[in-house]
Amino acid sequence: MGRTGLTRRGFIRIAALTSLAAVGGKIACRRSPMSSRSPPGLEPSGEARHWTRLEGNTVQCQLCFRNCTIREGGRGFCGVRENRRGTLYSLVYGRPCSVTPGSPMEKLALYHVVPGSLRLNLATAGCNFRCSFCHNWEIATRAPEEVESHDLSPEEAVDVAVENNLEFVAFTYTEPTIFYEYMYDIARLARNRGLRTLLNTNGAMSPDPLKELLPHLDAVNVDLKAFTSEFYQTTVSHARMEPVLTTLKVIEEQGTWCEIVNLIIPTLNDDLDRIGEMCLWIRDEMGPGVPLHFTRFFPAYKQTRLPPTPVETLEKARDIALAAGLEYVYIGNVPGHMANSTYCPECGRILIERVHFSVLGNHVQDGACQFCGHPIPGIWK
Repeated sequence: MGRTGLTRRGFIRIAALTSLAAVGGKIACRRSPMSSRSPPGLEPSGEARHWTRLEGNTVQCQLCFRNCTIREGGRGFCGVRENRRGTLYSLVYGRPCSVTPGSPMEKLALYHVVPGSLRLNLATAGCNFRCSFCHNWEIATRAPEEVESHDLSPEEAVDVAVENNLEFVAFTYTEPTIFYEYMYDIARLARNRGLRTLLNTNGAMSPDPLKELLPHLDAVNVDLKAFTSEFYQTTVSHARMEPVLTTLKVIEEQGTWCEIVNLIIPTLNDDLDRIGEMCLWIRDEMGPGVPLHFTRFFPAYKQTRLPPTPVETLEKARDIALAAGLEYVYIGNVPGHMANSTYCPECGRILIERVHFSVLGNHVQDGACQFCGHPIPGIWK
């Protein structure tokens, strides 16, 4: 098991550093509505990485698949990377709008990473996707001047994790790609302090920055939102599926631990034939041992007229994945379901018994099934 429990000193430090109000389990607040130009006082917090200068003072961001061309004074699609006098800057470096200590590992859908351990979550405003079903849209669709944040340097962020006896730092809630520089520096410092780091991503980061970041990460959770280009084009606002598949292959090639989440949304991405194609792709490109999480959708943001995903649909998807040869297939957002738990693909015994996000028992010993000795992939200690 990982280290648990928040210290009084650590809790007070978080309150003192962030001074943010709790909203929905995360620390986040509103500010004034966004103006067309940066308001007084919202200065760049650091020069961006992975961009190039074009003619005049125009720049091109090369951090994600969008490759935004940004004129002087403008911002990229994400809303947090701005061109000032021909130099691309980050507006969110060291300015998290969400800081959550003590969140369980299972809530991030990393079931094969030190079960029961706790983590520090960090996020900033902005995102390079616009998912119509986003549960964190209050901060993901906002510009930096629309949410309250506070200065928290990479060094201070690592201090918060250490002082609270947390073993992991996770970059999540919004898309961490857009605060790449902040994430990179925290991950590098965390490794030097004996901490481990986690990335929860939509998978749309470009290969070069991803390869630069992966050596400083311990595990990655990728949201594979569907297995159709049409879904990414329409439901995720002119996004593309191919970069996500490339990201998954890069992660596999680099040897970083990876788990995949597929949120099944009724009528939008619940075609079982497509789900079968996705499972075969995962098996063939990444291997049968990559955990796949089918997660239940609940109405959110612009998708409030759709019903929650029928549990039967999730179970059919899991059956398809198992039949395709995937060995670790889970059902999420259905507390108490038998597919919350991890089973040995060799002997069939329960290895890690879970009820929703709670771990009730762990029978993985030295990376193998306690009962039959079959190797179980993951990060277990």
